[in-house]
Amino acid sequence: MNRTPVVFIHGAWLHALSWESWAERFASRGFLALTPGWPGEAAAAREVRTSASDVFAGVGLDVLTDHYAHIVRSFDIAPVIVGHSVGGLIAQHLIGANIGRAAVAIAPAPVNDVPLSATPSPLWTPGAADEAGGLVTLSPTRFQQAFANTVGAEEAARLFERYVVPTPRRLLADLGYAGAARSPRTRVDVGNADRGPLLLISGQEDLLVPDAATRAVYKQYGDSTAVTDLKQFADRAHSLVVDAGWRHVADYVLGWLDERGLHAHPA
Repeated sequence: MNRTPVVFIHGAWLHALSWESWAERFASRGFLALTPGWPGEAAAAREVRTSASDVFAGVGLDVLTDHYAHIVRSFDIAPVIVGHSVGGLIAQHLIGANIGRAAVAIAPAPVNDVPLSATPSPLWTPGAADEAGGLVTLSPTRFQQAFANTVGAEEAARLFERYVVPTPRRLLADLGYAGAARSPRTRVDVGNADRGPLLLISGQEDLLVPDAATRAVYKQYGDSTAVTDLKQFADRAHSLVVDAGWRHVADYVLGWLDERGLHAHPA
């Protein structure tokens, strides 16, 4: 029997392995779960931290969007797209272009003219000391302070070791940070009435993509008759897809898909 594919797109500073628990959960519910990494991404986070390639350092939003558009289009059954952070922006871009069956954008980097916040996190505007070889690095301390700010030190250290990687400076520039002009790929057709359903998710303690930014994006979809839903998780940070509460978020997404008639085995 054919299964509905779910393509997971990770965001900045996380490795594709950040979706490993989600992929197992979705597969147990009958979906075909796929977690393709970024171009040039090594098989483990430690490898990316110690020996990231020039290909990985050169990844920008154009490359990422085209990479995942090609993957999503490659299936006979249109996939569900689940993205986190920059992956959430890409998920919206693709579903807005009628690529994919439905999309879930978790703590998504803002689209269109929505600003990240009046006082963006230093992670989005790094200094020279944070960079090496075109990559912006993240220390364990900074990860807990700005990314996993609702978890304890022991859990943050474990998450860092398994999942955290540098992110390309070029990608941050494409998102419009550090004074750069935003890439056209940050534009999303929020008025498309023919697209599939979209779920936006925020963490109300998120310092990287504040809840207010996700709510502002949600309002931009207000004139579309296509299904657009918003779920806010209290006391959750940007790490909500990998920290100890990940299953609450994943199960909410599974329930939302079921409510929207998006089943593991399409009729």
